[in-house]
Amino acid sequence: MEKDKKNSRRSFIKNAATGALFATVAPNLLEGKTVEAPTILPAGAKGANDRIRVAVLGMNGRGKSHVSEIMGLSDKANVEVAVMCDPDMDILRERAKEFKDKYGKEVAIEQDFRKTYDDKTIDAVALATPNHWHALQTVWACQAGKDVYVEKPATHNIYEGKKMIEAAYKYNRIVQNGVQLRSSVAIREAVKHLEEGLIGRVYMARGLVFRWRPDIGDKGISQVPSGLDYDLWTGPAPLRPFSRNLVHYNWHWHWDYGNGDVGNQGIHETDLCMWGLGVDSLPEQITSMGGKFLWDDCKEVPEILTSVYHYPKEKKIIQFEVRNWCTNQEDGAGVGNIFYGEKGYMVIKGYGTYETYLGRDREPGPSRSEEGELTLHFQNWFDAIRARDMSIQNGPVQTGHLSSSLAHLGNISYRLGRQLEFDPVAERFIGEGENEANAMLSRNYRAPYILPEVV
Repeated sequence: MEKDKKNSRRSFIKNAATGALFATVAPNLLEGKTVEAPTILPAGAKGANDRIRVAVLGMNGRGKSHVSEIMGLSDKANVEVAVMCDPDMDILRERAKEFKDKYGKEVAIEQDFRKTYDDKTIDAVALATPNHWHALQTVWACQAGKDVYVEKPATHNIYEGKKMIEAAYKYNRIVQNGVQLRSSVAIREAVKHLEEGLIGRVYMARGLVFRWRPDIGDKGISQVPSGLDYDLWTGPAPLRPFSRNLVHYNWHWHWDYGNGDVGNQGIHETDLCMWGLGVDSLPEQITSMGGKFLWDDCKEVPEILTSVYHYPKEKKIIQFEVRNWCTNQEDGAGVGNIFYGEKGYMVIKGYGTYETYLGRDREPGPSRSEEGELTLHFQNWFDAIRARDMSIQNGPVQTGHLSSSLAHLGNISYRLGRQLEFDPVAERFIGEGENEANAMLSRNYRAPYILPEVV
């Protein structure tokens, strides 16, 4: 079964990529010029002796981990972090000092990532920027001939995922989404057990994100810090008055930039729900309910959220739950997944642990517990870059689009306050109130940071 799925996926990707290998015209992002974008052919794959030079964008949170993981593969994968980019120069200078102290050499820094995109010596970019920047930075990178590792969620809205897929195929770029569970040895083993019927036919998956999220208060409006290019940080989002409750982490809790916890930590779990349940499309019915029950702060997203995603034709269902603050765990899982089958259930915790319980008496079945090796996902990206082969990716852009879109659907249902009907083929809402819901599939983009209709 697993071999057939792999062959089918490989054929699909090869067929979808047919015709994508042609010369095109890409914008010079800073000067408004047009330049020939290179025709990238499989024969032009990088050899083992060619060093892959990576620019990391976004250096406050996950970007630090990107640098550490990429540099940890420096010798094994023949890669290096060549440039670090961030709109905040104070953060950049701090990270550059840390880099030199740790690795004994200088690293270039650049406040405006677009200059790095124009640098022909940079082969790839790793995006650890806020969600609202992911799609545009990915599309521009593909147009500039660079491969992309984009943090979860891949997108800020559903429309963006379609544009990212188009760009990846048009320019034959390796676009990897940061769903590291896909490369975990233990989690891949767990999903194989599910596919082989260990707990019988799997009919339900639960995703859990129980995180300690404190009151962030309301810091109000203040002056933009001198080292921050706030216009660039804001990018395609509306230019709101500056607040320290936006930069550098709490943007997650504001709809203009983030997607709440279901679109933050939760993407790992939405992705695993779909993978373990064996569904490769979006659901037909979505219902969400929740709200702010804890803090009177400036968060816009719910602190408590339960979303149900129904696949009536497949007779499968996903239940996703976000709880902030004090809570119990479910079978020992606070952040993780539970899969239910006809013969038992499986609990997955974190990045490297799973347990199975069989029958009415919950007899222990196969299990595994280990520290998840997060560099494996970057290694998989680099392997695909060298081979110029999308089919060997563990987290391809299509996967990122689907797992992110599941979160977006739940958020749209919550924000509209009702159950929604969805056409997973057209990826459009249908039925009563469809126009209002479909308007939330995309956003208004602020010039000049506009996601192009034709990538």
